[in-house]
Amino acid sequence: MTAQLIDGVALSKTLRAEAAMRAARLPHRPGLAVILVGDDPASAVYVRNKVKACAEAGFHSVLEQYDATLSEADLLARIAALNTDPAIHGILVQMPLPRHIDPHQVIAAISTAKDVDGYSVLSAGELLTGLPGLRPCTPWGCMKLIESTGIDLRGKHAVVIGRSNTVGKPMALLLLQANATVTVCHSATPDLAHHTRQADVVVAAVGRRNTLTADMVKPGAVIIDVGMNRNDDGKLCGDVDTAAVQQVAGWITPVPGGVGPMTITMLLLNTLQAAEAAAARSAR
Repeated sequence: MTAQLIDGVALSKTLRAEAAMRAARLPHRPGLAVILVGDDPASAVYVRNKVKACAEAGFHSVLEQYDATLSEADLLARIAALNTDPAIHGILVQMPLPRHIDPHQVIAAISTAKDVDGYSVLSAGELLTGLPGLRPCTPWGCMKLIESTGIDLRGKHAVVIGRSNTVGKPMALLLLQANATVTVCHSATPDLAHHTRQADVVVAAVGRRNTLTADMVKPGAVIIDVGMNRNDDGKLCGDVDTAAVQQVAGWITPVPGGVGPMTITMLLLNTLQAAEAAAARSAR
């Protein structure tokens, strides 16, 4: 058996095209404000990609770049102003932040209606309780990738490797909402392979290459690789031993070209959803 690749690039293009059409029907363009504090090179690349994606989809975007010495109070004040700006429907503060700024305070300051990262306590509560809201981009993108296979998750056993607030925990909740039976594994799980061998779906999100190997995979399983690592040759790789696992699994996401493109796409969809909600409120 050779697994079918789940093409995140192709799916991303389809979803972005649909988002552009929906955005064109709104009375005002969806607006995203991206705030970058400091000069972290990787963050600068991520921010540029997000702004570029907005432009390609016909969205309005604002990039605000600040020196690393920006005070927490000044950043919170800027967020407060964006919360009340009718042209801005989504606010994203690029992480990591300088050490003197508390990221929890920053995330909490963003209006839930504009929390397009889906990271706030209120957004997490909406997800936990099944209320509609803005979902964390990477887990939501993973769900779209799984859906693209045509597999019905109802009654399937899904294993999530990793318990981070940004990927692992919300991923488990989204899978539960889809009626999967979910096991969350982490660094204190004594026998990871015992769980993954039973899984119809495995989502690997730990940031350590070769965490999932071929002998740990159930034949025909769907494998979603969230990891972003480097191999010994410096090439980008995920958490999964892709070449070997591909001979056992039924479906697998490549790295690069799998989950990565979907994260920014879901950011656009969250911004669009927020803009549509704002337009509906204005029409009442």
